[in-house]
Amino acid sequence: MERITVETQPIEGQKPGTSGLRKKTEVFMGEHFLENFVQAIWTGIGGAEGKTFVLGGDGRYFNDRAAQVILRMAAASGAKKVIVGRNALLSTPAASNLIRKRQTDGGIIMSASHNPGGRDEDFGVKFNTPNGGPAPEDVTNRIFEATTTIRSYDIISAHDVDLSTIGTQDLAGMAVEVVDPVADYAKLMESLFDFDKIRALFAGGFTMRFDAMHAVTGPYAKAILEGRIGASAGTVQNGTPLEDFGGGHPDPNPIWAKPLVDLVMSEEAPDFAAASDGDGDRNMVLGRGVYVTPSDSLAVLAANAHLAPGYSGGLAGVARSMPTSQAVDLVAKAKGIGCFETPTGWKFFGNLLDAGKATLCGEESAGTGSDHVREKDGLWAVLLWLNILAETGKPVAELLADHWRTYGRNYYSRHDYEAVDSEIANALMDELRGKLGDLPGHSFAAGTVEAADEFAYDDPVDGSRSEGQGIRVIFDNGSRIVFRLSGTGTVGATLRVYLESYQDDPAKLDADAETALADVIATADQIAEITARTGRMAPDVKT
Repeated sequence: MERITVETQPIEGQKPGTSGLRKKTEVFMGEHFLENFVQAIWTGIGGAEGKTFVLGGDGRYFNDRAAQVILRMAAASGAKKVIVGRNALLSTPAASNLIRKRQTDGGIIMSASHNPGGRDEDFGVKFNTPNGGPAPEDVTNRIFEATTTIRSYDIISAHDVDLSTIGTQDLAGMAVEVVDPVADYAKLMESLFDFDKIRALFAGGFTMRFDAMHAVTGPYAKAILEGRIGASAGTVQNGTPLEDFGGGHPDPNPIWAKPLVDLVMSEEAPDFAAASDGDGDRNMVLGRGVYVTPSDSLAVLAANAHLAPGYSGGLAGVARSMPTSQAVDLVAKAKGIGCFETPTGWKFFGNLLDAGKATLCGEESAGTGSDHVREKDGLWAVLLWLNILAETGKPVAELLADHWRTYGRNYYSRHDYEAVDSEIANALMDELRGKLGDLPGHSFAAGTVEAADEFAYDDPVDGSRSEGQGIRVIFDNGSRIVFRLSGTGTVGATLRVYLESYQDDPAKLDADAETALADVIATADQIAEITARTGRMAPDVKT
């Protein structure tokens, strides 16, 4: 084994976003691209020498090759140990758990989350800090700075490490510990939830379908749902991780998981259904004849979390991303606990969780989690739902109806316009910014504008300020429209429009969401001129 120093030069486009660096797979496979970014990570965190890291990913195309490169670079930079999931697989929440449990110096997660996978699709790399959460902006800024000045990287010339066999191997003096990717995560879940109670639920005839979407959660769901809590064989569908996710789009929403939605709306519907995404940190929840929006799911979980052993003492507080509906705010108010509104991106929840200010948090993009890790956690949310269903004995539709009767209903939808020309998308947002001062007092179909601003967040823990986090238009009747550009795509820009309307009339709680939001939808198009500017007659995705 030989340590080699390879000369290189900065490569444009290596600025990490809210979830690391995502590009087309072919870009990551290009000369020096991955290596430059990994070396920049070492530089950004003050070097790798003597440190221990966790490594794993969602199994998408290039996952196995990238893992070998990262291992050889870690060894060349003097790392003490790398703990890697068998076959380089680790769900994002499982990686977060391992970082925390083993008290490592952080970890590298190879994933582009819910983006499609394959040689012609997307790949990603992100660094998680010792608390288990995504790197905060000061760390990502240092990593980016290092990408702009890099002149060389170090790597070991060596044969591939056998990542298929559990145990410890030596790589140029660095220990490579291959672990069962599921074992520690399953133990954590068992400590939070009443598996006996859930097992009794299934023993009583309760039925479920879980669509792993050919992604990394498959082995976790099979081990826990079918193996530990007694769900019948075949409950987990599409449970084998594939490099291209079976040619599908591993984003758990009614569009990309349509077969599951069709099933729960049919005569053959199970009692409960769920899906997860590429790296296992998102979830979609459904019951017989009903789809649960991510915002409603967060609110229901917050209202009922005390029914699970891990949360029996109540919640310290809750947190949601700004675009997420205000449904959980109503639960927090009723329970007399803190409620925090943060920018989009899980890293913003980390400070609140670490400081004990929040126990439960979530985003409208199907991400929900708690202080058990520092990432959102798709399977955890499903298990909490199962625990609540087991304790209450109520079906999903009844639980949801009871919740709305108690707190009112926040009708809510997200409209995504994908791959919009970046210049057009940025011009649309700039025009909106120019209107903010004039909007208050003007009346639209959605109501009279009470306030309009661009959201900024002052972190109550570290005092940092994050600006430019999305444009809000708030109406006097409680309705809201939020506009923001997503940073998770790799082609053009994704314009996301979040639509919300509050209703507490008991006679008006069962409407179709898109129908109930018709005036808000029309107002959003009128204010932002979406159709006129983009030429799009309808969004690509509605969730």
